[in-house]
Amino acid sequence: MIEIIDIILQTLIAFFAILLITRILGRQQVAQLTVYEYINGITFGSIAATVATDLGQSSLGHIIGLFLFGGLTFFMSYIARRNRSISKILDGEPVLVIQDGHIFEKNLSKFQYTIDDLNHLLRKKDIFNIQDVKYAILETTGEINVVKVANKENVKVEDMKLQVEQEELITDIVVTGRIIYENLKKRGISVKWLTSQLKMMGVKNIEDVYYATLDKDKKIYIDYFSDKLPNPVDITENK
Repeated sequence: MIEIIDIILQTLIAFFAILLITRILGRQQVAQLTVYEYINGITFGSIAATVATDLGQSSLGHIIGLFLFGGLTFFMSYIARRNRSISKILDGEPVLVIQDGHIFEKNLSKFQYTIDDLNHLLRKKDIFNIQDVKYAILETTGEINVVKVANKENVKVEDMKLQVEQEELITDIVVTGRIIYENLKKRGISVKWLTSQLKMMGVKNIEDVYYATLDKDKKIYIDYFSDKLPNPVDITENK
């Protein structure tokens, strides 16, 4: 019975301690978690769980550790707000991952993201074709912000009284230099047809292709591992 009461008291202490620390650290800890803040959140939870359930050691020591960790987090956040260099070390920088329909694979890999992860983020922005993207920026929180190609911006067609053709989903046919044979089979396309089309488009080696898709009209989009853009945009502060 005594142990149950101790657990209840320690749980209440841990709960309100976490609530207090979170309020002190600010809403950004909850609303937009960076990797640094995410790790802190896990650590807070771990210490709070120990405070609530560990009856074999002094609760006071755990509580002091909890508030000390909260104090260090607040201190580092304060320094990061005052010093841009430290902020970039702790939170990182947003990176450009698409420009004019071309994917920057190296920037994508900085976040350990795959092409599937990128497509998932784009679909959440109602974008199903990379060629519709002028710029795409991957934020430090893992979110993506997109500037569409001008003629792909959302307009109410009914207001313009225009007749438009319904867009269809595109099919992945090459991912990181490998042909997706299952998707070719679903579209009724042979490997011979694909390789001949790629050769006509200047592809000498399939392994040079990072990502390729096929639309409903059998038009192929290709992104190479090495994109040679005439004027690549650099949004980082590192020169």
